[in-house]
Amino acid sequence: MKKYIYSLAILMSAVTLNSCIGDLDTMPLNETDKTAEQVYVTLGDFEKGLAYIYGSFSLVSQSDPGSADINVGDAGASELVRQYMVLNEMSVGSLKCVWGDTYVADLQNNSWTTAPNDALIAVYTRCMMIVTRSNEFLLQSDKKIDMEGIKELRAEARFLRSLGYYILLDLFGNPPFALPENIGGALPTQIGREGLFNWIESELKAIISGEDGEALPNKGSVAYPRADKGAAQAVLARMYLNAEVYTGTARWADAKTAAEAVIAMGYKLCPNYEELFMQDNTENLNARNEFIFAIAYDRDKTQSYGGTTALINASLGEDANNGIAAALGYPAGTKISRDQWNGYHVPNEYVANFDLVGVDWEATSGFGYNREKSDRRAFFYNIGGVEAYDKANVNSGWRCWKFNSRASDGTLYSTDNYSIFSSADFPMFRLAEMYLIYAEAQARLDGGTTTDSKAMGYIKELRDRAGMTTPSSINLDFILKERACELMWEGHRRTDLIRYGYFTAMSFPWPYKGGIPDGKVALPSYRTVYPLLQSDLSENSNLVQNTGYQSNN
Repeated sequence: MKKYIYSLAILMSAVTLNSCIGDLDTMPLNETDKTAEQVYVTLGDFEKGLAYIYGSFSLVSQSDPGSADINVGDAGASELVRQYMVLNEMSVGSLKCVWGDTYVADLQNNSWTTAPNDALIAVYTRCMMIVTRSNEFLLQSDKKIDMEGIKELRAEARFLRSLGYYILLDLFGNPPFALPENIGGALPTQIGREGLFNWIESELKAIISGEDGEALPNKGSVAYPRADKGAAQAVLARMYLNAEVYTGTARWADAKTAAEAVIAMGYKLCPNYEELFMQDNTENLNARNEFIFAIAYDRDKTQSYGGTTALINASLGEDANNGIAAALGYPAGTKISRDQWNGYHVPNEYVANFDLVGVDWEATSGFGYNREKSDRRAFFYNIGGVEAYDKANVNSGWRCWKFNSRASDGTLYSTDNYSIFSSADFPMFRLAEMYLIYAEAQARLDGGTTTDSKAMGYIKELRDRAGMTTPSSINLDFILKERACELMWEGHRRTDLIRYGYFTAMSFPWPYKGGIPDGKVALPSYRTVYPLLQSDLSENSNLVQNTGYQSNN
């Protein structure tokens, strides 16, 4: 499947799959274009078509990484994983940026409206493209339902569609809802946030159990990075953890059960946390064994200025690059990132979640703290001492090199001999998250604090890997802090703060929350979801804008 993702444009560039949200008709615009009926003939065609859907998470066009196939000014800023991470981390205190882009200012100041915003356009449009392409795949494969192997491929397409819908559910609340029958037919309507939650839950359960003859494969029975039952169960676990936000009804016991089901499938923690985010995490079994579902990247064949390329290159400028290289013992002038975009920062307030021992800001070398005794998940470097993050000062705050250009064997893929693009895969779901879901669900079931042996055991495994001690009991605030350390920049923080009731609360500030430098301000409740695209509402009269945004412009 990975080779198909690499070469998906060879076959699929021949077919026009119109991804406009207001028009799901997939007939070609040009007489020379092939229709889906002409492209989907053999099982191999369907495998390539499925790869086309997988590629929707990581690719920006069928030509080159500098050309976007959606209406976003910068191609790199149109990539799904990059902007999915940005929407979930830059809108809170885990990621800030000194660039002058409008979408950056909107997100880090919590001031977005229904006006065009590249991050919102990218995630909304690409998730709806995933839904549309999946629906087209299901429509065409239904005509070949007796073909050997087709039902297994249909289950994967249903999973990818469900994942696209889950992202839309979490970020946009009540997006358009389309099924195969909408292709060339009626425009999509909305079924409400709770209705979409229930539909995704039912769909995932069906492809796990195979109740309708279409089952995802068991763990390990298909090649990486294809989805299996563990991936579907992981989406359920995350959905159940946030069910109270999505539906008004808590599902803590279901979250615990779903997480435990994933854990029982045999995934393993990577012994070295850093290896999870290195350039060879695709080939390195230590990392791969922890991945439940990941988005694949390759510096030569799936090139994008989004994904892990952005996470690496946007995090360092020349000074930070030189400081980290020296601290790691590399020769002067060594590049830690192949490109240096000098934009992403982490405020002191977020770094305070990590236990940094022996801080000495007068040190002339090293990271300013004792990495042998500090949290091993802390990949930070501070150029200007302990000064607070200032969006007008490129040297303020901290730089993060969690995602990096190194490989587990010591090779540094950032010299001029290598492409500027990253080969590090992005973990959408990994075992550590399931441990944390189980522990939080148990703590909530126990009234906010737990000493449950299984929950404590899972937390201890994570803390041991990080070089940290484990308390005798764990409460919800401890778990939130642990999630901040373990899952930083993996697209969780906004959802976590909403679930905890902290996102809108004045009592939980972060720099530039609500546009206020110290962040001591309450946000209106409607900002817990983003607005639907105004262009989509203009094209589809069936859609209603999310509460609070109706008068925005």
